[in-house]
Amino acid sequence: QLQLVDSGGGWVQTGGSLRLSCEASGFPLDGYIIGWFRQAPGKEREGVSCMSTIGVTINYADSVKGRFTMSRDKALNTVYLQMNRLKPEDTAVYYCAAVWKPRTRICLVRGQEGQYDKWGKGTQVTVSS
Repeated sequence: QLQLVDSGGGWVQTGGSLRLSCEASGFPLDGYIIGWFRQAPGKEREGVSCMSTIGVTINYADSVKGRFTMSRDKALNTVYLQMNRLKPEDTAVYYCAAVWKPRTRICLVRGQEGQYDKWGKGTQVTVSS
C-alpha cells in the first residue's frame, strides 16, 4: 500500500522547536516532489515548503522562511520539517504530500495543492503563547 505517514507534531511554547517526519511506505521518494502543507482552524490549507526532484531545490513560504528547514534522508525514505522559533500562528495540522515529477528542478509553494496525489493524514502542531 502506497502511503505517507506524517508524525512529530505536539504542543510547544512560543520560541520552541519541533521536527516533523514524513515517511513514505510502499514507494521510494526518488522522483517525487514533496510538499509540506498546514491548515489552521477556520483557514484554508496553505503550502509551507516543497522539495524538487533535480538539484534538490527547496522553497519556503515567506511566513516560515528562516525558521523552518526541510530535509530528506534517502536511506530512511523520509522527509523532515525542522521547525524552530515557533509562533502561535504556526498552530495547525501539518500534512506532507507527494507527486511523481521526476524531472522537476523547481517546485512552487503556493497554489500547488491540487497537483499532489499522495497525502499523509496530518499531525497537529500547537504553539502556545
